[in-house]
Amino acid sequence: MIQPLTIQRTVQFRRQAHGRNRLDPGPLPVTTTRPSGRVPRVSRLMALAIRFERQVRKGVLGSYSELAEVGHVTRARVSQIMNLVNLAPDIQEALLHLPRTERGRDPIILRDLQPIASVIDWRRQRRLWSELSATRMRRPSDASHV
Repeated sequence: MIQPLTIQRTVQFRRQAHGRNRLDPGPLPVTTTRPSGRVPRVSRLMALAIRFERQVRKGVLGSYSELAEVGHVTRARVSQIMNLVNLAPDIQEALLHLPRTERGRDPIILRDLQPIASVIDWRRQRRLWSELSATRMRRPSDASHV
């Protein structure tokens, strides 16, 4: 009678074009733990606005209209996003470093920031931002039950 032989070996596959997998003989990749949750949308939009402003200033992009065309969005949407660069620098930094959203909706959305960005005075912007962030950034355990 023949005894079955079992060989155990850890292998890894690399994804190739058209969904094919290829056996990769190299060492196993180092797995890193990703932080839980997702980056809030306004944080990503703030980063995009800063990057696009720099590209327009350097002449990589000719105008916001060209940016809208390249990005396949309307000029109005580009204007909404680019209004974020009118915020005070400390508010921009706070937006870039918002805590990750663990579940549900983001506490602060672009629509909340549009009235603040339309204010020219940075002191007034900071007051409006502190009011907004105080009401929206509360944790669920801080909120009173109705």
